[in-house]
Amino acid sequence: MLRTGSFADAARQLGYTGSAVSQQMSALERQVRTPLFERGAHGVRPTPAAEFIARRSLEALGSLRALEDDVELLLDGVVGRLRLGSFPTASERLLPRALSAFTTDHPQVDVQLDEGEPAELLPMMESHELDIVLVYHYGLVPRRWPRGLCAEKLLTEDLLLLTSTGHPLAGGSQWPSIELLAKETWISTRSGTSAASMLRRLCAAAGFEPLVAYRSNNYAVLQGLVAAGLGVAVVPALGYTPSPGVSCTPLAHQDAYRQVVALRSPATTEGVWRTMLTALHASARETAVDAIGIAATSATS
Repeated sequence: MLRTGSFADAARQLGYTGSAVSQQMSALERQVRTPLFERGAHGVRPTPAAEFIARRSLEALGSLRALEDDVELLLDGVVGRLRLGSFPTASERLLPRALSAFTTDHPQVDVQLDEGEPAELLPMMESHELDIVLVYHYGLVPRRWPRGLCAEKLLTEDLLLLTSTGHPLAGGSQWPSIELLAKETWISTRSGTSAASMLRRLCAAAGFEPLVAYRSNNYAVLQGLVAAGLGVAVVPALGYTPSPGVSCTPLAHQDAYRQVVALRSPATTEGVWRTMLTALHASARETAVDAIGIAATSATS
């Protein structure tokens, strides 16, 4: 009306009836408790109050348009915050490349990382403290993820038998069967971990209970004990780093694997999820090229 000087002309430009616009202006005047237009036989003239409100409205509309643009950037994963959870071997082997690529391409996304085992990370995701988590499960220790979470497989790891280089099974051309290890001293992770459960089930399928003498959740410690000839160990491929005195061979068992999965909270925007997945899949492919016993999984469409 400030530009046209007429309710009827303004209504035509907006696609409304003249009476509808007139009623809306009357309602606005009642709300602000002051006249906004001086009505005459040939049109209307804005009062100073109307001109003031119009100026401030333009500022507000500009802020709303800027907000719409920011929301669009948020949904596209260009700005915002990503709270990421990961377990130690993925944090060491998989995340550095992925986070480097992600933060380079998305410098306005604030990335925060928490580390823990799946049993610690999943409650944090369910309480909305994390947006995306990297978790794992063993073929012999299957598990279901909480309902409502979107899951994407990243890679599959062989389970590797670690022995000292002087062990009879070291460097063999055949993949060792677990039955050959019934009388060995074992080195394992702590009781109650998925890896410890996996080892017990692996050995139980071969008809024996493993004699575990040493326990540590640090795979570097496990390898040090193996190198010293104190026992044998089974570790997932991400947990193995070639080192002097240690020989590794994939086990001959159909369920001797660990799978790494990315989980998305329902509240995580599609843009952040997809861009982070792209970086994780690329890192998984590069990791598989450099490592023993790792197969990257193709990204879903």
